[in-house]
Amino acid sequence: MIDPDTVPVSTIEWQDAVRIIRSIHPPIDLFEDIADPADWPLLISAEQKTNPRLMENIGNLDLVPQERRVGGPGATYLMAPFTHVSPDRPTRFSDGSYGVLYAGNSFEVALLETIHHHSRFMARTNEAPGWTSQFREVVMDINARLHDLRADEGRFSKAADPNDYSASQTLGGQLRAAGSNGVAYSSVRRESGECAGLFYPDLASNAIQGRHLDYHWDGERVDLYRDTRTGEVFRIV
Repeated sequence: MIDPDTVPVSTIEWQDAVRIIRSIHPPIDLFEDIADPADWPLLISAEQKTNPRLMENIGNLDLVPQERRVGGPGATYLMAPFTHVSPDRPTRFSDGSYGVLYAGNSFEVALLETIHHHSRFMARTNEAPGWTSQFREVVMDINARLHDLRADEGRFSKAADPNDYSASQTLGGQLRAAGSNGVAYSSVRRESGECAGLFYPDLASNAIQGRHLDYHWDGERVDLYRDTRTGEVFRIV
């Protein structure tokens, strides 16, 4: 077990950090509104009377402390990872009981991270070859003091395992319980790439939609991606 007090903390300032998500998730009106997040409970109470599916769209707002909620244009991309969580969908630094917003320090990092997970899904469900799901690039700024696993990768090697998340989930839970804002770590999908896992939405800002992407599954791996705006196709090597 790693003592959270012994994990170094660094200031992470990334402009144009990148997150890639499935395009099927639409913006959530409540988060995009200019209303103060402190007023959201009243707005929700009023709208629930005419929209019984409202909470299904918003998710579990109680998982985000009121003082750490964000609203306005692009806020869906920052809030949704924390309100739509499930033990059925654990991630590298969460057992699924709380949300983490993951982003890479470049498009290539985010691309390879999502391709890895999409490939595992496609293989597990025995999908036929072809163009598959559409994804959305989200560009944002990150400015946060994060626990930094990059400085001593040997010590934190178990938390960087490419496939086994048990150690990293334990560490993530310990750090979050100790008041951490999140984790900075080296990408295991792209050499020299870096990732951030944020425990709260207010650590990122200026989230805007970038490109729409299609991934191509060849029956064994994602071998191509396509920029849907330009139609350009790129090979994954």
